[in-house]
Amino acid sequence: MSIIEVRQLTKIFGNEPNRAEQLLSQGWSKEKIYKETKMTVGVNKASFSIEQGEIFVIMGLSGSGKSTLVRLLNRLIEPSSGQVLFNGRDIVQMSTDELRQLRRKKIGMVFQKFALFPHRTVLGNVEYGLEIQGIDKKTRKELARNALELVGLEGWENSYPDQLSGGMQQRVGLARGLANDPDVLLMDEAFSALDPLIRKDMQHELLLLQARMKKTIIFITHDLDEALRIGDRIALMKDGSIVQIGTPEQILIQPADKYVERFVEDVDLSKVLTAAHVMQEPETITPDKGPRVALQLMRDSGVSSLYVTDKERKLLGVVTAESASLAVKENKSIGEVMEVNVPWVPPATVLHELFEVMAETRIPVAVVDERDKLRGILIKGAVLSALAGNAVPEAGVAV
Repeated sequence: MSIIEVRQLTKIFGNEPNRAEQLLSQGWSKEKIYKETKMTVGVNKASFSIEQGEIFVIMGLSGSGKSTLVRLLNRLIEPSSGQVLFNGRDIVQMSTDELRQLRRKKIGMVFQKFALFPHRTVLGNVEYGLEIQGIDKKTRKELARNALELVGLEGWENSYPDQLSGGMQQRVGLARGLANDPDVLLMDEAFSALDPLIRKDMQHELLLLQARMKKTIIFITHDLDEALRIGDRIALMKDGSIVQIGTPEQILIQPADKYVERFVEDVDLSKVLTAAHVMQEPETITPDKGPRVALQLMRDSGVSSLYVTDKERKLLGVVTAESASLAVKENKSIGEVMEVNVPWVPPATVLHELFEVMAETRIPVAVVDERDKLRGILIKGAVLSALAGNAVPEAGVAV
């Protein structure tokens, strides 16, 4: 279900935005429009939807329009044309009072600069937005304390910003954005001012927080690694236009054009792609079938092993051609000869964590979900193909 839907959203900075939009429709570039008219194309006919509960990342280089776009979503910047539907209502048509209520209660914002009041305590900073809403003192302090607990800052309520590290200050900013329990959280380059290690910690904390709260988060960044690490979907911008929208895997494996290809060419795919992306459909057999059936299935499928599962697809073991042949000679069942110590990994395992386990096994590695069900298997050739940037046939099949 879409919580935000953007339709042909455009922002022109200058005196004649309608003229600039006409030039855009005639195929003029952002650069040419600025050179000829001195007007700047901030955002050019952006259209997309954001699903409830997802982390939607808008990324691009400096000047691509990403920060302008996020400020159009809550009308901190007035659009030149287009629509922004929030739960079906166009915020472009909202009155000043309606817009104020939307910003106070429905949409929170976390900035790159922490923007904390140095004279206020941590608790005082977090409750500030609630205070200007007129919420009574007892209630706002309770809400602020709850928000600080969410971001791991309980016990720091009476400290002042200059007593905190950069990462802790950003947690205060995040708590302030969460204090009134908004439906949508806008985060504009929220971690860009942090040191690399602290930044990575904050990304991890954001994902943990999201797993608990299921907020809709719109995250702006110029850092591709950050976008890939935290985004459910990514919108990549260039010159005010959205070039491609997709999951991290789609952006990496199926770049829309040469610009996107150049953008992602230096990414270490082994640290981004997961077992779920490259797994393939396994050949399976249930333990009630005999070893002769197993051998026939192997011949028909051109494989040397079968994964043994129950009727609910729970992984029980693996039977090889050698063990099935032995079972025929000794009149044994599949259950008696199958190997039960099958190497396996969860679907979310990134590829660089697979190399050791794949090197140590002679059979494909099983991909098993949290219910112990067999989802797929990992073939060395498919993993290598994915790392080379090639799509894998039948990859990521959910069974």
